[in-house]
Amino acid sequence: MTGINESEAERHRAKMAKRKAVQDAEVAQKTIEKGLLIVNTGPGKGKTTAAFGLALRMLGYGRRVGVVQFIKGKWHTGEKDAFKAFGDQLVWYSMGEGFTWETQDLKRDIAAAEAAWVKVEELMADPSISLLVLDELNIALRYDYLDIDRVVTVLKGRRDDLHVVVTGRNAKPALTEAADLVTEMGATKHHFSAGVKAQQGIEF
Repeated sequence: MTGINESEAERHRAKMAKRKAVQDAEVAQKTIEKGLLIVNTGPGKGKTTAAFGLALRMLGYGRRVGVVQFIKGKWHTGEKDAFKAFGDQLVWYSMGEGFTWETQDLKRDIAAAEAAWVKVEELMADPSISLLVLDELNIALRYDYLDIDRVVTVLKGRRDDLHVVVTGRNAKPALTEAADLVTEMGATKHHFSAGVKAQQGIEF
C-alpha cells in the first residue's frame, strides 16, 4: 500500500500501541495452566484433521501422544503412515470395526467400542502421554455403544496435565458441557455433494 503520510502512520502506531496494551493486560490475567478437554464436532469436514494438527504440534515439542480410533480401523490413511516417523513418541490404536452400516452387527460394534475404551483408560494412566486423541468417540457415544455418564466421569477425572481431544459429529450435551473447548465445524460447502469422491491425501 502506498501514499501513507507521516500523520497517518503516527495515528496507526498510536492506535496499535493502545491495542497492544489492552491485549497484554488481558493475556496477563490468564494464569491457569491445565490439561484441556477439547471437542471437535459438527457436520463439517476437518474434525480429525484439526486433532492431528494438535498432535503434530505436541510431537514437535518432544511430547508423547496417544491416538485411539473408535470407528475407523479398516482403511489405510496417510496420517498414520506419517506419524510412524515419530517412533514410540506416538502410540496409535485403530480399534474400530467400521461404521455401523458396514458391520451390521450391534454386539460387535459395542464390543469394539468397549475394547477401545479400555485402551483409553490405559493411556490416560500413562504419565508420559501429554495429548490423547479419541477419534470418532462422539460416534460411539451417539449410538450408545458406551455409557455417556461413565465416559464423561472418566474424562473429567483425568490428571491435571493431560490434554484430550474428542472428535466426531453430534457430540452429546453432557460432553460439551464438561469440555474446556468446543469447536463446531460447519458444512458451508462440501465437494462430496458435487459428486467428488474421497481422495488420497484429502480424506485419507
